[in-house]
Amino acid sequence: MGWSSWNQFGVEINEKLIIETIDAMVSNGMRDAGYIYVNLDDGWQQDKGKRQNKALDYDKEKFPRGITFLSEYAHKNGMKLGIYSGPGETTCAGFSGSLGYEKQDADMFASWNVDHLKYDSCCSHKDASKQELKEIFYKMSKPLIDNPKDIVLHACHCGWEDIWEWAGDIGANHWRIGQDISDDFDYSENREDYYFDVLDMLDRGDGLEEFNKPGQWNDFDMLVVGLNGESKELVGAGASNIEYRAHFSLWSILATPLLTGTDVRNLDAYTLETLTNKEVIALNQDPLGKQAKTVKKTGKIHVLAKPMSDGSWAVAMLNRGSETQKISIDWKQDLGLDWDEVHVRDLWKHKDMGSFSTNYDDEVISHQAVVLRIYPGK
Repeated sequence: MGWSSWNQFGVEINEKLIIETIDAMVSNGMRDAGYIYVNLDDGWQQDKGKRQNKALDYDKEKFPRGITFLSEYAHKNGMKLGIYSGPGETTCAGFSGSLGYEKQDADMFASWNVDHLKYDSCCSHKDASKQELKEIFYKMSKPLIDNPKDIVLHACHCGWEDIWEWAGDIGANHWRIGQDISDDFDYSENREDYYFDVLDMLDRGDGLEEFNKPGQWNDFDMLVVGLNGESKELVGAGASNIEYRAHFSLWSILATPLLTGTDVRNLDAYTLETLTNKEVIALNQDPLGKQAKTVKKTGKIHVLAKPMSDGSWAVAMLNRGSETQKISIDWKQDLGLDWDEVHVRDLWKHKDMGSFSTNYDDEVISHQAVVLRIYPGK
């Protein structure tokens, strides 16, 4: 859980922004809700183009006190710092990449005391085989593993070549299952024949549940909650508050990394409430680490569910359509549970709904997700 600079700011990042972001996440409650990573995406580097046998360096004008200063500032505030590079000669924004300098760069990131590395292929190596891709990402993963400093590795490769089947084997901690998300909930097609909206990404991850486990996660891409169509880097017209809340609900029950890309210094009350709902976040952070799977999909009705470590179940009842729908969950038929009675709690209403002996149903408005936690007995 955390924040990444790319969606809102692109390469226009600097020390002041990162310090203000950390301060905001402390003061607005996001850190205490679990958002502890503050990740620099592309644009922190000094040099563009192919490396000329020299070390990567940070932009001195943007970061006058250096990356180590930022990592220490994050740690002092109970947070962690992430950084960005890629396996090509250049990164997505044209800055020097790590190709041929993997160990050197891994050791340097560790010396800066960073805690996370997004290693982004920018969807290059499109025609590379699985074996080639494994070798490409392992060249960075191995020196990170060998270094005593713990650094989380995000293998970012657009979900091509079934990355979920092999990324964990080479030491990655999370991997993108698809191309970039757009700031849309339900767009009629892939924008620019590339971007996935929220529902596209949801469907992309259907069936990948077995690859999700503690320490190794299917990554459905960053949260677009609160971007409101104003991202400097993402396409998309934005979404409604109801749609953003459904998006957050789905990402939480799917147990994918919760990395927001919006400007957290100026969040409105509704968006902050969405991002910091601890009952919903608990579904994401549950130590069992299960990704919810589809248990019912009829027309525009879509129900996902997963077991929780305390014996309860989490359920998301999603209305993908444009009209209000009555959605029902039958724990015996839909979840295969032999419970005679259940207690139901609505996690957005923060309300116990009572005990039920047959099924539970609710009216769900267009593009809303009702999120429940059900327990055996009263």
